[in-house]
Amino acid sequence: MSRSVSQSRQVRWCLIVAVVAVWVQQVDGVWPLPQQLHQSPDRDPLSPRLFSFTYGRDSAAQTGCSVLDAAFKRYFSIIFPDFTTGSENVLQYMWSEHSPFVVSVSVKTRGCDGYPDEDSDESYTLSVSEGQAVLRSVSVWGALRGLESFSQLVYQDDYGTYFINKTEIVDFPRFAFRGLLLDTSRHYLPLHAILKTLDAMAYSKLNVFHWHIVDDPSFPYQSRTFPDLSNKGAFHPFTHIYTPSDVMRVIEHARMRGIRVVPEFDSPGHTQSWGKGQPGLLTPCYKGSVPSGSFGPVDPTVDTTYKFMESLLKEVKFVFPDSYVHLGGDEVSFACWQSNPNVRKFMEKMGFGKDFTKLESFYMESIMNMTAALNKTSIVWQDVFDYHERIPQDTVLEIWKGAKYQAELSRMTQAGHRVLLSAPWYINHISYGQDWRDSYAVRPQNFSGTDEQKKLVIGGEVAMWGEYVDATNLSPRLWPRACAAAERLWSNEEKTLNADLAFPRLKEFRCELVRRGILAEPLFVGHCRHEYDGL
Repeated sequence: MSRSVSQSRQVRWCLIVAVVAVWVQQVDGVWPLPQQLHQSPDRDPLSPRLFSFTYGRDSAAQTGCSVLDAAFKRYFSIIFPDFTTGSENVLQYMWSEHSPFVVSVSVKTRGCDGYPDEDSDESYTLSVSEGQAVLRSVSVWGALRGLESFSQLVYQDDYGTYFINKTEIVDFPRFAFRGLLLDTSRHYLPLHAILKTLDAMAYSKLNVFHWHIVDDPSFPYQSRTFPDLSNKGAFHPFTHIYTPSDVMRVIEHARMRGIRVVPEFDSPGHTQSWGKGQPGLLTPCYKGSVPSGSFGPVDPTVDTTYKFMESLLKEVKFVFPDSYVHLGGDEVSFACWQSNPNVRKFMEKMGFGKDFTKLESFYMESIMNMTAALNKTSIVWQDVFDYHERIPQDTVLEIWKGAKYQAELSRMTQAGHRVLLSAPWYINHISYGQDWRDSYAVRPQNFSGTDEQKKLVIGGEVAMWGEYVDATNLSPRLWPRACAAAERLWSNEEKTLNADLAFPRLKEFRCELVRRGILAEPLFVGHCRHEYDGL
């Protein structure tokens, strides 16, 4: 070979390397933004063949830890989605010397077989340097959050080579409760849609699945104790129900991603579907002196109601391992109670006069006491607080009404209650344009109160009610709009106030969701490099 030909090839090769170097883009950040993140321009190429996850020598969890063993396999596939043995682009090896890269994970406490709870420590540190990354956390749940951040740091050039920049992260969530509500009564959501939502929640570091499992339209939860509730109350007794094994699968899928499952059995209102399979539970409505044939809320005046609720809640305790249960208590219409002569007699006997909020209070206090006796923490909608005074102190209150939630935050925390905020994150409401910015602008602790009061705000949640949502449009309506609340609930507020600065990161994260198979709608005009790879 002549010297001139050799030099010519070298020049061409240098040009290729230069072009590739220009096309390689450093990852702009992680979503949600970590508390501290420092990145260097220095980067390492990664090869799937030479990449591995391992447990640190000082880790309390080792091989056999169900949560982390599964996470290592899951995140390898997420980071290298197209990898099959022998399929790497040969060009990668022609200009880069690949070395092994090891992600070492160390946790202080094992906890591999348990469930995440309100006290779970999700903090972690991540140090990425040449040939290795070191991830440290107190718990396996923190390790999961760190693995998610690591996965978002990996990027590709246009020739398919993977890179990661040298990075230091110190991270922890701002709020312990970062939830998402799905309504499976107004439209039945098949199991695959729920599991896919749990995946996307984990990518966004949301950690509580609020399962609004039953409501007026249908009762899809298949109860072992009261099978007629779903036999007669579901849209279909076989195809539109959640069997015990379905529920177990949801809980386990969530557990493996560090997500709690909090069920909601809303009463005394929102219970029309309950009455179909449980005669005598609902209040008969009257027209004058005769029954009208219609039924109202749960009948709070008869002993059978409380025996039924106690049995149902005992089953709920057995099925759902989380320490929280949502009891509802919202939007109770008093018209049917007012029409019923037996209810009016009970009111007179109890000294309630004509104040039906006292009757609702009587019912809710009884149900909350049952829950406490089962060693469960109650969550109730704000109506229970607005109407009543005698609420067990450890009850968590959830704000869902309107634009004046700051005043409600002040009142509830002044009364010493822990509070969840969902009012500004009802994203079942949609509008043209970038409405994620409205969610991003929410400041959960921006209300009149002491520092101690503000500590009682334990978090919040995105609500996706199901009047106009089923499996066909659930995912694009949720994502990436829910990600705005996810960052607000995880990240430092002062570092994330500017939506314009957040936009490029969210746009990139939305593309990552699409690459991972999540049908996330676009934020604005443009495209993703791996537009339909995951779909």
